[in-house]
Amino acid sequence: MKKYLILSLMSVLFAYSCSNEAIPQGVYEECVYAENQTIFSLWAPGADQVSLRLFKSWDSPAYKTINLKYNRKDGLWTCVEREDLLGQYYTFQVCHNGTWLEETPGLTAKAVGVNGKRAAIIDLSQTNPEGWENDKAPEVLPHESIVYEMHHRDFSIHQSSGIVNKGKFLALTEPGTKSPDGLATGIDHLKELGVSYIQILPSYDYATVDEANLDVPQYNWGYDPMNYNAVEGSYSTNPFDPATRIREFKAMVQALHSNGFRVIMDVVYNHTFDAALSAYDRVMPGYFYRLNPDGSYCDASGCGNETASDRAMCRKFIIESVEHWVREYHIDGFRFDLMAIHDIETMNLLAERLRAINPEIVLYGEGWAASKVALPEEEIALKVNTYKLNGIGAFSDNIRDALRGPLGCENAGFVDAIPGKKADLEFGIAAGVKHPQVSVERWTEQPLQHISYVSCHDDHCMRDRLEIAAADASEDERLRMVKLAQTAVYTSQGLPFIFAGEELYRHKQGTKNSYKSPDSINAIDWAYKKQYKDLFDYFCQLAAIRKAHPGFCLADAALIREKLTFIDTEDEALCAFVIENLEGIDSASSLVVVLNGSKSKQVVDIPEGEYTVLALDGEASVGGLFDFTGRSATAFPTSATILAGK
Repeated sequence: MKKYLILSLMSVLFAYSCSNEAIPQGVYEECVYAENQTIFSLWAPGADQVSLRLFKSWDSPAYKTINLKYNRKDGLWTCVEREDLLGQYYTFQVCHNGTWLEETPGLTAKAVGVNGKRAAIIDLSQTNPEGWENDKAPEVLPHESIVYEMHHRDFSIHQSSGIVNKGKFLALTEPGTKSPDGLATGIDHLKELGVSYIQILPSYDYATVDEANLDVPQYNWGYDPMNYNAVEGSYSTNPFDPATRIREFKAMVQALHSNGFRVIMDVVYNHTFDAALSAYDRVMPGYFYRLNPDGSYCDASGCGNETASDRAMCRKFIIESVEHWVREYHIDGFRFDLMAIHDIETMNLLAERLRAINPEIVLYGEGWAASKVALPEEEIALKVNTYKLNGIGAFSDNIRDALRGPLGCENAGFVDAIPGKKADLEFGIAAGVKHPQVSVERWTEQPLQHISYVSCHDDHCMRDRLEIAAADASEDERLRMVKLAQTAVYTSQGLPFIFAGEELYRHKQGTKNSYKSPDSINAIDWAYKKQYKDLFDYFCQLAAIRKAHPGFCLADAALIREKLTFIDTEDEALCAFVIENLEGIDSASSLVVVLNGSKSKQVVDIPEGEYTVLALDGEASVGGLFDFTGRSATAFPTSATILAGK
């Protein structure tokens, strides 16, 4: 171990001594295939030697080893093989300070064999499904943007899903699937729900599912990166064919686009599964990671290491990796895991580069890390620095903790009438921008940088949370709490985000961190759609109401300050606001929302006028429940009221 740390420190010292000329110009690719030749390149300016090994299959012995030649100007070791290598595999091996490191598929492998240990040589143009050249994301206006986070396996693996390709990319290509009760599942369910962005959990090649033994039930969320630019094989119907996983991933994206959805991919550039096993440290030990003075790995990720996005080649790799997913796979947005580990300069450059490809790209992430990052706080993409980021958003634990209580299950927050939550709830309603009535210090520059949510894959889902933190409440009372919380999310000025299955009142048997729990914990039981049909219908109506009323998404901080006013209420469990003067913005002249977390009926004063009631006492309808004229609004216990002024 001591020798390895010395190698790492020497590599870092060498990397710092490299001039900018030692960074490859243009897009960095390690394998460029053509029928008559394949060009191989590896950036390893700290290496003594680099060799390339060729294989006929993913598990056969090497049949050829080639020594690469070094170009000091760009730090690349290269060779050209003048034959058709289509369908073969390769690895690189680096000799560093006299020691031969373990083989690696390289940094940028775009196709891999089983379990990602060897890179595959393929022609990406042959992996396109029919009509791929015409694939185009649907238009989604800001007020129509609703994100739905899902794990491929959770969403379709349960027997009740009625889906043929359970747990696979292709599950989202199947129309007409039904639960045993005859209710829509799969992609048809998503269309009913009214969401517009599907955020998929990590789908690049990750380490902890054995693709060679998928008959053995295995589960992981995928936050253990192996090959960032290659598709995960366990979600394909044939992980033994590198092209199949690519083609099926593209077919999934194409199907989602054609059915009215855009696709966001969850990415984890902040750490790798195991530094010693990573391509990073098998190419340039220590360079791609931040190290402590003693040579050990910094660990702001809580996973054993943190990557050094502030270093030139690491920055280049991350940016070109997301560009690859946009260009090759038509991805429409990214969610960055533990985004605060990345530096602001890298994130802003990444945003600039991606918007040059797709001006409508959606970018957001977790504005925190697991522990202190090895960079000054003012330089990293912390939540409090979101206003410094170029249109990149962050998850709001302000509104999450206000509505359902903080992590750790101490209480169930505003929805259970817990005092002290109102200020953060108002902050969330105003999407974190500076507002004269909001006491919490702003951290966003514009409202769509604020991701409004109450649950995600991490920590307890909403049902489990409430069953623990509001254990004395009845199920009916907890369902009212869910509706109230989600009404706040859908009527906030931020970007609303919901976790798959919350609309069905899913549970995970109280499991808080189910990242490797079995299907019995994670799978969505579609029988809940009938059992909790009232809740599902409420979610559908919330989406329809938000889409019908752009006033709930003013998309500009100045407009929020001008048009959104909080109504003074003494009760800590009562939050009410009005959005006025909406001529030219909304079909309604004003919108009024009353969020009542208390256990009693509440009445608040509102501007006198004619109103259509869109939501009341756990019922909602985009067409309106009834009309009334007056100057007060009633909210029943643990429920929300939404009014549209005429």
